[in-house]
Amino acid sequence: MKQNTSQKAGPLSGLKVIELAGIGPGPFAAMSLSDMGAEVIRIDRIGAAPVHPDDFLVRGRRTITVNLKTPEGVAAVLRLIEGADGLIEGFRPGVMERLGLGPDVCLKRAPHLVYGRMTGWGQDGPYAQAAGHDLNYIALTGALWATGEADRPPTFAMNLLGDYGGGAMPLVVGMLAGLVQAKRTGRGDVIDAAICDGTNMLMTYIQSRRAMGLWLDERAANYLDGGTPWYGVYECADGKWISIAPIEQKFWDRLVMEIGCKADDFGDRADRGTWQATRRKLTDIFRAYPQAYWDARLAGTDACYAPVLSPAEARAHPHMAARDSFFDAPADQPRPAPRFDGQTVDEPDAPRAPDADTLAVLADAGFSRAEVKALLQAGAIHADTTKESF
Repeated sequence: MKQNTSQKAGPLSGLKVIELAGIGPGPFAAMSLSDMGAEVIRIDRIGAAPVHPDDFLVRGRRTITVNLKTPEGVAAVLRLIEGADGLIEGFRPGVMERLGLGPDVCLKRAPHLVYGRMTGWGQDGPYAQAAGHDLNYIALTGALWATGEADRPPTFAMNLLGDYGGGAMPLVVGMLAGLVQAKRTGRGDVIDAAICDGTNMLMTYIQSRRAMGLWLDERAANYLDGGTPWYGVYECADGKWISIAPIEQKFWDRLVMEIGCKADDFGDRADRGTWQATRRKLTDIFRAYPQAYWDARLAGTDACYAPVLSPAEARAHPHMAARDSFFDAPADQPRPAPRFDGQTVDEPDAPRAPDADTLAVLADAGFSRAEVKALLQAGAIHADTTKESF
């Protein structure tokens, strides 16, 4: 990855965002804004662990270390906020207020600021102060209960659904909406992005189907949860797996043709009584040949098919390669998404050590050498002073 610079290309070029270092969805949201061209300044604590060069979630930022337990450190951050368009923090509710960096204080100093708050449970409610992680948040929304096979415990797709789908993505959308509003009105806003709220929003389609009487509260009993034999994963002769999803009749007809069968071989799809027999027949058919055989027959057709790949295999798949979905160096790093016509996608800036840019960031914000020296002497910041004498 290339070295970090404050000048970035992309649709958000010219915007500046302050990120209070955290884990998971907050850094992912900051990464996304940086990928789209925003200048993101990551503020970490003094003594923070070194950054791994392949920690892609912290790519694309300039970094500064500040002691937020000192009044001088808080004052320095407030000064940085005055020149920023947005802020992202991921502490428990009340922590930023106790530090003297709550929304009221920050928006008083910078009325245009879009203040993004990332939590699991939200800023209020009975669970607001409780610890938790992705699995707990998706459990509360019904998403976990409804996912998995009928005769097994609920399952989950790593921490993609809660942390990133239900947390980071709504925070990014909220920040972008707030930035548009601030540009239009001059007034900022506070974005309360809770993972349980975002995951609950992702359940809108399922809750809608329930309200219409078209969804059973049973795991693996519905069209999109593995209940139907034509929406699922099947093992192949070599122990690898494939996925099929021909929900519409015309796509099902194509699959039936491609696997050498006729529609009459499976009976009426609308009759739930045929589903188990269909599943057994498909299981036997797909298990008779290796994944590569089915890939040769079904890939790129309207049978709604894809092989089930490991992360390493995904990197090398021809479709992903044709889409140029990964950067080559220093490791197999996913490219930013979405893509914009007319916008070049630059190689992301390399992750930086927590205090790599302290002096440069403060200088850009108008701090004098005397002010920086005073911050160093007060223990409010840490910086590499070998290049400059203070």
